[in-house]
Amino acid sequence: MNTTPSTSTSTSTSTSTFNGVPIQVPLEIITEEEMAFLEAALSSALPLFPPRCSSPSSLFRVAAIASLPSSPKSQSQPLRSPDIEDSTPPAPVGSLLHRFRSRRALAVTDITGSEWCEKQVEFGLLHGRPKRTAAMEAGSIRHAELEEEVVEKVEIQIKSIEESWALKFMNFMVGANQLLFEGLTRELPVIGVVEDTWMIGVIDELQMPVGESSLNPCLVDTKTRYRATIPSEAQKRNARLQLMCYKYLWDNLVVNDFPTGHFFDHFALNPQYVLSEDIRQYSSSLGFEAKTFEEVVSYFRNTCSMLPPSDEQLLLRYELQSDHSILEEYKFSFDANWFKNEIQKRLEFWRGEREAEYVSDAERWKCRFCKFSASCPVTLASSNKAE
Repeated sequence: MNTTPSTSTSTSTSTSTFNGVPIQVPLEIITEEEMAFLEAALSSALPLFPPRCSSPSSLFRVAAIASLPSSPKSQSQPLRSPDIEDSTPPAPVGSLLHRFRSRRALAVTDITGSEWCEKQVEFGLLHGRPKRTAAMEAGSIRHAELEEEVVEKVEIQIKSIEESWALKFMNFMVGANQLLFEGLTRELPVIGVVEDTWMIGVIDELQMPVGESSLNPCLVDTKTRYRATIPSEAQKRNARLQLMCYKYLWDNLVVNDFPTGHFFDHFALNPQYVLSEDIRQYSSSLGFEAKTFEEVVSYFRNTCSMLPPSDEQLLLRYELQSDHSILEEYKFSFDANWFKNEIQKRLEFWRGEREAEYVSDAERWKCRFCKFSASCPVTLASSNKAE
């Protein structure tokens, strides 16, 4: 298994067979930025997938951690007229969405971060993210360990934003293949429009049910705990919102047509961008020929159309960092009304429709763990009262 530095572009290969012929399958691409956000992107594809293999090694797939040159040179972008039905209003000038996410999607962890404390998110964007804690690093290491159980990484160089997205879409397609034929996939990138806003996420884990009549995959999220304690309701609520975001993005991809024109326009991408020879070779090893970025997106759309919606029951798992023992594991149902209300409330903040809110009095304990507490008006006010 190859070890790749975080600053390089990486991918990995898995040898499988199709009609007795060995093929190299490149499988997943997750950018360093998306991995940081995690703890804090896709003709009929089914005939292209290799049959189920009984060997444990069949769970391994190719992964690429994509990094662009500091000043990537993209091929000229042709002028396009956006489809009216796909258009969404631009983020208001001056809003956090416009200032920090104008040409990239809002991450699911942007949503969960603002649910935890909007003022903390605002401080982080305006003054820089605080240094990651040991607990956060341990959580990221555990996610990497879980990923390595099904992903083997090798390096691949990308030359443009279009190629970065192309790899994300290929990543999704191979992850979907793995889910259908192996019953399990991890670190799966998803993208979609939620309440008129583009959003991306990386699903921890998807499982196909075993021995059940249902064919709807179950979404799983694993959280690590430093101490052997049960998480608070505030922590569970935040995790439930995260899993519901992933379910919404997955279901939207597989039920509705991916808004290709709007995607190209919003991210200023050139659909006719000619992919590098390396990327074309990877697509060929997957079983399809793609010369342009638009062709990759077309295969991605076809793959999505073949997949089932996810199960209404979502699984949240908490484990102890020291030995990975399970502290708590429970299922909960997707709540469409609660999810919609939460998303709308968080987007009001990101769109600058209201000021950032502080945590409630009942959850003021969060401030003890906030790196910005010394500068926060709430903390300063509490200190003044105590004096």
